[in-house]
Amino acid sequence: VQLQASGGGLVQPGGSLRLSCAASGRSVRERNLGWFRQAPGKERNFVAASRWSGGTYYAASVKGRFIISRDKANNVVYLQMNNLTPEDTAVYYCAAANPRLITSSFHTASSYDNWGQGTQVTVSS
Repeated sequence: VQLQASGGGLVQPGGSLRLSCAASGRSVRERNLGWFRQAPGKERNFVAASRWSGGTYYAASVKGRFIISRDKANNVVYLQMNNLTPEDTAVYYCAAANPRLITSSFHTASSYDNWGQGTQVTVSS
């Protein structure tokens, strides 16, 4: 599975951005897809995920502000980010995991087999 993330940029606090991740390859429609982010000098952390059969998961820090959605026809997963704060500044990565992933594993980076190249999001005035 190949993943191509886009949509990052510079936004002011309180603003919004929408990230896109185009997925391609074998059985991509049956893959669980997630977003992670990594700030300078910090670990890569879970942001949100979409189960291939339905269902979404969010990190506590973004719940209520971010929305993950999936266009199954075109194999694209989106991350709508609202009410952004400087703490959201990071490189955002999309990732794909096998369809048998159990719920408790969605938040773990090592559960994902394929990664996109990342897109920078900077929240600053």
